[in-house]
Amino acid sequence: MKTKSNYSNKKILVLGLAKSGFAVAKLLKKMGSDVTVVDSNPLENNTEAQTLIDDGFNVITGSNDASLIDDSFDYLVKNPGIFYSNDLVQQAEKLNIPVVTEPEIAYSFSDATMVAVTGTNGKTTVTTLIQLMLKHSPEFSQSYYAGNIGIPISDVIQKATKDDVVVTELSSFQLEGTIDLHPHVAVLNNIYSTHLDFHKTRENYIKAKMHITKNQNKNDYFVVNYNTEEWRNLAQQSNAKILPFSDNQELEHGAFVKDNIIYCNGEKIMNIDDIQIPGEHNVQNTLAAITVAKLYNVKNEDIIEVLSSFRGVKHRIQYVDTFGGHKFYNDSKATNVEATIVALSAFKAPITLIAGGLDRGNGFDELIPSLKGKVNNLVVYGQTADKVISSAEKADVGNIIKVDNLREAVPEAYKQSDAGDVILLSPAAASWDQFHTFEERGDQYIEEVETLKGEVK
Repeated sequence: MKTKSNYSNKKILVLGLAKSGFAVAKLLKKMGSDVTVVDSNPLENNTEAQTLIDDGFNVITGSNDASLIDDSFDYLVKNPGIFYSNDLVQQAEKLNIPVVTEPEIAYSFSDATMVAVTGTNGKTTVTTLIQLMLKHSPEFSQSYYAGNIGIPISDVIQKATKDDVVVTELSSFQLEGTIDLHPHVAVLNNIYSTHLDFHKTRENYIKAKMHITKNQNKNDYFVVNYNTEEWRNLAQQSNAKILPFSDNQELEHGAFVKDNIIYCNGEKIMNIDDIQIPGEHNVQNTLAAITVAKLYNVKNEDIIEVLSSFRGVKHRIQYVDTFGGHKFYNDSKATNVEATIVALSAFKAPITLIAGGLDRGNGFDELIPSLKGKVNNLVVYGQTADKVISSAEKADVGNIIKVDNLREAVPEAYKQSDAGDVILLSPAAASWDQFHTFEERGDQYIEEVETLKGEVK
């Protein structure tokens, strides 16, 4: 790890805690900066804030008033999920204080090779697959993953050396707050319209995503999904070498599928039937990961070993259990409509869908084609319940049940479904109406499935 960067020995305000805020505050203090932490949650039950106070930090809780920052601060490090309309953030911008996010800070102190992954859907799967494959690369001593996958980059870069690689999942929220972030390899898995409550327009959302390549040069690589004209055009904005992948066309170079076989740069890699994770979207995720792996000389047999044993990441079309003739899958990470469309396409069996969550103002009519003829039963809850019901009725879903919460939804879904059905939690909405995180939502789903299993046996 580097001992100095633009963020060492500065006066810095960290806004918002959780995992990344806690980690970046500790890193900044270790690097000599004068750190003030502001978190809107009260001190009571705020374990991160209490720990930092015990460690000698200046911590202000229960407020994020604009008066807490003045022109003596050099930077504001914002929790990615905090909107730029926040009063304290607005005040920092008025004072011309740069507003950044944790990946920007962590990158500045890292001397490991960075592979960065973004996209609307599939980020976690691609990040995990790349990290597993790069464990076999002859070019690195160690491979790590970090970022939006739930592991702060600020923690990982302190143990990763110049001989290691850190595969980093980056959301649009994180990327918008970057200035000098410069991954050697950047991956754009796809882009759909989501998080528009945060970014306001699709153009702003795309601009934030493209921060992943803005500092790349001709010595770097930009791995891009070539399935649509829009994504192919976005690739041309990069100064890096373009490495394309596609499952709907044959490519002169890059990774593609032909006659059920995956090729990369003309070399046969494997049969797609050997991929253990379900769904056409996971073929695209696999192509992205293989493209990066081959860049670092990972052998085909090691790639095949990873893909024939990997059964998915937690909360992303995660197989949970089978009993009573029903298969249960946890797709809590489906926080938008596009992700749920992808999940529904992954199964051939009839589906009983559990959906609903935070209302961000969007509708759900985009789900209609995917619901038609595929979803036999729908159990909804949360702020978006009535909106989802409206779209499901247009799709002629025959059996729709509304409940108050996820705890009620799981046994109701089992009751309404038939043997042979897939019972799928894929909310198509964020979790924040009833949960702190999508992980918490997914964990509760797994717990409820386990409880139900004990009751029906």
